[in-house]
Amino acid sequence: MILRIIQLYRDRSDFFIELLIQHIYITFLAVSVITFLGLALGVFMTKNRRLAGILLRVTSFLYTIPSIALFGILVSITGIGLKSALIALILYGLLPMIRNTYTGLIEVDPEITEAAEGMGSTPAQLMFRIQLPLAFPVIFSGFRTMVVMTIALGGIASFIGAGGMGRAIWRGISTNYPEMTIAGSLLIAALAIVADSVLEWIEKIVRTHYLGEGGAHEKTTKAA
Repeated sequence: MILRIIQLYRDRSDFFIELLIQHIYITFLAVSVITFLGLALGVFMTKNRRLAGILLRVTSFLYTIPSIALFGILVSITGIGLKSALIALILYGLLPMIRNTYTGLIEVDPEITEAAEGMGSTPAQLMFRIQLPLAFPVIFSGFRTMVVMTIALGGIASFIGAGGMGRAIWRGISTNYPEMTIAGSLLIAALAIVADSVLEWIEKIVRTHYLGEGGAHEKTTKAA
């Protein structure tokens, strides 16, 4: 089986490269929109705690809907193609971005914000120079979760005509060609693992820069 899959990659390399590029493109579009909306809504939610509770419940509810069911519902509303796939991916990806942005911002030490206000900081300065930088490690953690999840869910996008690696999976299922199904699944998993590894490395740098994590350990090691 493994040898047949390797041979399939060799024989159909152009096909898999094309699908991989499509998958990355779809993921990039979805991640860009999710990041913008998630940050904007997360910041807005800190100004209205009642609205925050409603938005968190709504996004949590959407998260519980099976992906296939949501894709099917959207097809009946927005039709087959990239539009429906992007809407579904965005709806699923909003929860971790909104939740982590909101949580990170409300957990900023009130004494820090009070001190900044006392020094004459405007609301915009307080948000962009104090709160967002301090909340950034938590926000980035949600971003990392969202990216990996979007890559994985993107595999279903082809089921409604959006392209991507899911086409290989669907073709394998519809033609009873297990090697094709496994080959497509492995590439999606590999893409998700690579993205997660890169983002994990960036997250460590972010936490060291903003929270000083690792600094105390390094000093102790040097002293020893």
